[in-house]
Amino acid sequence: MMNAERPLTNRQTLRLLLRVFGYLRTLKGAVAAKAVFAFLSHLPVLLVVWPVKVLADQVIQGISLADSPTRYPFFFEPIIAAVQDEGPMTVAMAMLGFTMVTLLIFGAWSSVGRDMAIERLSQGNDAATRTEYQANYAYSYCGGILGWLEFRLTLRLSQAFNHLFRSHLFERLRRLPMTTLDNQRIGDAIYRVMYDTPMISEVVYQGVLVPLVAPLEIAMILWVLSLSYGHFPVILYVVLAWVPLAFLVTLPLAGRIRRQAEAARETGALTTTTMEEASTNLLAVQSLGAQGLERDRFDKDSWSSFGEYLNWRLLSILVNTISWSGGIGLGLFVYFELTDLVFLGELTVGDIGAISALYITALFASARLGRMWIELQTNVAGLKRVFAIIDMPGDHQPDEPRHIETIERGFVFEDVSFRYPDGTEALSNVNLSAERGQMIALVGPAGAGKTTLAYMLPRFVLPSGGRILLDGEDLMSIDLDDLRDNVSFVFQEPVLIDDTIAGNIRMAKPDATEDEMREAARKGGALEFIDRNPLGFDAPLGRNGARLSLGQKQRLSITRALVRNSPVLVLDEPTAALDPQTEFELAQTVQELSKDRLVLVIAHRLSTIRHADQIVFIDDGRVREQGTHAELMAIDGGAYRRFVELQAGEAA
Repeated sequence: MMNAERPLTNRQTLRLLLRVFGYLRTLKGAVAAKAVFAFLSHLPVLLVVWPVKVLADQVIQGISLADSPTRYPFFFEPIIAAVQDEGPMTVAMAMLGFTMVTLLIFGAWSSVGRDMAIERLSQGNDAATRTEYQANYAYSYCGGILGWLEFRLTLRLSQAFNHLFRSHLFERLRRLPMTTLDNQRIGDAIYRVMYDTPMISEVVYQGVLVPLVAPLEIAMILWVLSLSYGHFPVILYVVLAWVPLAFLVTLPLAGRIRRQAEAARETGALTTTTMEEASTNLLAVQSLGAQGLERDRFDKDSWSSFGEYLNWRLLSILVNTISWSGGIGLGLFVYFELTDLVFLGELTVGDIGAISALYITALFASARLGRMWIELQTNVAGLKRVFAIIDMPGDHQPDEPRHIETIERGFVFEDVSFRYPDGTEALSNVNLSAERGQMIALVGPAGAGKTTLAYMLPRFVLPSGGRILLDGEDLMSIDLDDLRDNVSFVFQEPVLIDDTIAGNIRMAKPDATEDEMREAARKGGALEFIDRNPLGFDAPLGRNGARLSLGQKQRLSITRALVRNSPVLVLDEPTAALDPQTEFELAQTVQELSKDRLVLVIAHRLSTIRHADQIVFIDDGRVREQGTHAELMAIDGGAYRRFVELQAGEAA
């Protein structure tokens, strides 16, 4: 969609993260609850290591609780005091009971790992499917009752964040100017809505919860270690040393990870676009025998997507290897130091287990903290693509819009010009009056600027020069929603959704009754084929109205515009796909409608335009002639007269 996007810098990355944090205000209560749960889920290690030490020292080795060379932390001493005079079996049962309680609340835990509540959708080996699941991603770092509660909260939080972000992006897409949308690739837009937006929840978890919870967890472990093993400061020094090292060993690769993640998403979006274009134009592909060409194009894009993802994955493996190598190295150093102390009688085997469990937990916390910036790079790559759309200028809406109920008189064009962003001139110095109660026909060769002029009425496009007045007020000052509520448009290419006939008609008027739909269908020439269908207005149409002919699609589009009953009706080539009888009936309807509204018709057929109150002949973006059919035909050598004579000659 935006092929010229440049890789992010570190400063731009920080700005994007700060923008994401702005979304926290909506769900700040749930985020705070998640932070509390995340903190509580890391408490088990502070509790379960001590029953294991008791079992290893007192029950298995027979060391008296009173003779332990190291003291237990104060919060565990009441339990020690209660069982220190009991026999090994009683002590073992007491420790088992304590462990069962913690198991019920927190789930199982060992030096190897812990119970986790986690759920995610199936995923493949590309950026899209490996990130879409995050919209429904839920986890807890513990099991038991606490893990179940945190899991449910996280699932709701992930879905809420993604719905909020996805809806915001969709609304921005809906508000983009038509000139912007014309230059966009639909597949790329779909990729951004579906696969880039889920990054927001991961950014919240990585960018908010990790820097809050991980330091607290490390601080708690250091505190507990100092209570029982403070006289062996090497243990504390190693834990403290690994916190900054976890950052330093991975920081140099952050920029490379970010750029590779961006490349993986760009190629993934290109694959989605290729698939969307091939599916949309399937009939043309088959008719041209281009199936092989399209297959090769898709194969190339798809393998490119997998390749870029593989490169990103290899970088991630490298980061993991570097990160854990340092931690494991420091851990081995601590282990050998501690075993010497065991031989000297200053520590027990149970102490080795307790210290190892606490160190491994601190190692994981430090790794999460150190990898936070790296993990954010992957997520920011998706957020960049989302905010690129959000930051696009939307349809013009004045700061203090003037609200209108209806259009009383009409439009006046004063020296109106229009240029496309690439500099192509579509209209030049157009002066035109279009009043309610008139039927105005815009006539001229293809590419003359007729549709561009019509698009200016509902502000689909804005003048590059001159101005348009609506009931004497500058059109740019009118509230956009009010303006478009008063203008109904029938586009040259029928646009239908995969719904029933009634569902398509009610897009224009959600509360339309069946009687209103039938009357609009009668005027639009659609009632005949609707009544022939056994399901009537409840008949499904398929994708883009696939079950209708082109003429039926056009008549249904006209019906949809008529049911709205707005004061301005714009018909862009409404009879191009109609049979002569339906065309004649529609022309009669248009004349009838123009008695109390403004009807603007873009057409080439003489039968549609000859009875217009005003015919405007446009060529090369300029109004060459305007008047009634009789007035323009009276101009010897006139452009409109040549147009009619050429059409008559072709008919002959």
